[in-house]
Amino acid sequence: MSELKRDKIKYIRDRAKSAYVKDEECYICGGDESLDFHHFFSVTELLDKWIKEKKLVISTAEDMMEMRDEFIEVHHKEIYDDTVTLCHKHHLKLHSIYGKKPTLVTGPKQMRWVDKRRVKEYETI
Repeated sequence: MSELKRDKIKYIRDRAKSAYVKDEECYICGGDESLDFHHFFSVTELLDKWIKEKKLVISTAEDMMEMRDEFIEVHHKEIYDDTVTLCHKHHLKLHSIYGKKPTLVTGPKQMRWVDKRRVKEYETI
């Protein structure tokens, strides 16, 4: 058994990221440069909460590999659907409002903010 040498979330991202659907433009402004993929619900926080609720003990890489598919399946909506592609400028703006590591409860607020910014952006065109 190998010890856990990486952050737990990296095992999840390694498995999940190939299925991410990153758009070719910013959802807010339509820009097509410096695009970031944003999860409205922090996958790190979801993972920590899930491990705690299930009372899992994760101490090895094998432990993470064994549980990651179940975690991804249970949180499919948050990992793949509750996401948005933003230009780096708008991604930084979102995090300046909701923090570097937004809590799970801010997910719906982030979604509303993104939608409102999009409307404002297109009203000025």
